[in-house]
Amino acid sequence: MAEFDHDLFVIGAGSGGVRAARIAAGLGARVAIAENYRVGGTCVIRGCVPKKLLVYASHFREDFEDAAGYGWTVPEAAFSWAKLIANKNTEIARLEGIYAGVLERAGAQLLRGTVKVVGPNAVELDRRRTTAKYILVATGAHPWFPPLPGIEHLVSSNEVFEWPELPRRILVVGAGYIAVEFAGIFNGLGAAVTLSYRGEQILRGFDEDVRHHLAAEMAKKGVRILVGSELERIDRRADGALKVSFAGGREPAVFDAVLHATGRMPNTRGLGLETAGVMLGERGEVMVDRFSASTTPSVYAVGDVTDRLHLTPVAIREGHAVALTLFGNQPTAADHNDVPTAVFSQPPVGTVGMTEGEARHAFGAIDVYKAVFRPLKATLSGRDERTLVKLVVDEKTQRVVGAHMVGPDAPEIIQGVGIAVKAGLTKAQFDATVGIHPTMAEEFVTLREKAQ
Repeated sequence: MAEFDHDLFVIGAGSGGVRAARIAAGLGARVAIAENYRVGGTCVIRGCVPKKLLVYASHFREDFEDAAGYGWTVPEAAFSWAKLIANKNTEIARLEGIYAGVLERAGAQLLRGTVKVVGPNAVELDRRRTTAKYILVATGAHPWFPPLPGIEHLVSSNEVFEWPELPRRILVVGAGYIAVEFAGIFNGLGAAVTLSYRGEQILRGFDEDVRHHLAAEMAKKGVRILVGSELERIDRRADGALKVSFAGGREPAVFDAVLHATGRMPNTRGLGLETAGVMLGERGEVMVDRFSASTTPSVYAVGDVTDRLHLTPVAIREGHAVALTLFGNQPTAADHNDVPTAVFSQPPVGTVGMTEGEARHAFGAIDVYKAVFRPLKATLSGRDERTLVKLVVDEKTQRVVGAHMVGPDAPEIIQGVGIAVKAGLTKAQFDATVGIHPTMAEEFVTLREKAQ
């Protein structure tokens, strides 16, 4: 008789948990995976995927406008938020079925319900106890709300995807991925959008040129950006609108909805990890080593619940690595260096490697190459738009340590550039590569003049 009911019990059927369960089951492990909401996690159900679908939808207004410069006469367009959300829901349901099917074909047992850890090798699923040699925590994170008067009037990105109609005036609070992406979505779909951030510029942690360039381009498109701005209270008026008061004497303003997007907190509250001796950080994150092992040898954690890199592909890599480590006789640590990332803002951002500031701190002497130019598409459309392309180079080795872009198709372009940065290619090797003309991507291999 086996010592445990399962070899691996995964808590959370998001991207990281599903990958770990599938790979582990494929390696012969007896795997159970539990989910108390929908299979697919934040990314598939109410994150990256539905958000990208809304980004696509919001681009059409400019596409219709630009078509005139290319000889097209487009009848007046009409937009239906309800139809967009209905079509989005159909696609998300399809993807959820695919994720569940992947688990079933791999031989992993999918369980529905809420899990609580009751020991190093034991969990309770809706009060039914089961044991496992290893427990993997992949519960993700949840939106964080500040303790301010009127907090009940705030919504998170979770609720936005199910709005029955698109509000006319929207305040987006925050300046990270989620905030700038939804600001672009709402603006593109016709809402009047204000972005409020208490810091000095949007996208904290990104390259300074990227931050300033994106802010300027968003403003051109009609997004009102308030930096150095902090909410003080929110009051519901008799007409249903929201009166938002700001700290520091800034004039109050009225909106129909307020989206709060200033960060997410790890989902560990009530999970019972402390009873198993698992150490948690200040934000409730599971403290793990490079192999995603917690302070309890039988408990591992991957994805946003560890508060490392909040990126779906990273969670997937971490989950895969845990499966290989535990059941593949192949100790594997997910690599968190030089991870390409994108912000699906409007225009979008693509970046990989170090910012200029990080490189100066690490190497001292660096070379910076950058170009700001008008995309070819904008020449006939007449749109006032500029693209930024930037390379950061270690002066001593001439290795390209950072690449950044703000402009159309930046995420698609930076994926290929990310391979070069990850491989440690030099500026000379970039220069030796023939560019594809005419494209924006060719700028990465034609930059010659150092920025002053």
